[in-house]
Amino acid sequence: MPVVLRHEGYRFFFFSTEGESREPIHVHVRKAERVAKIWLEPQISVADSYRLKSSELRRLQDVVEANQELIRSKWHEHFGD
Repeated sequence: MPVVLRHEGYRFFFFSTEGESREPIHVHVRKAERVAKIWLEPQISVADSYRLKSSELRRLQDVVEANQELIRSKWHEHFGD
């Protein structure tokens, strides 16, 4: 489970098995019991979330937007495409 970045206690990561059933580029976010999955394609949006307030989700989307080139680069590096 490669961690792409950490921000204010949140961990942004991929599951290593995700490259097989190819979904669009996305990142998982976790802080304790709060989790989310955020798409980067076709646009940055929340796929699903658990125990996160809407204000947190907006901030997390902003973090993803600010770091989208890093996330995309790490996705391609990890999954080899």
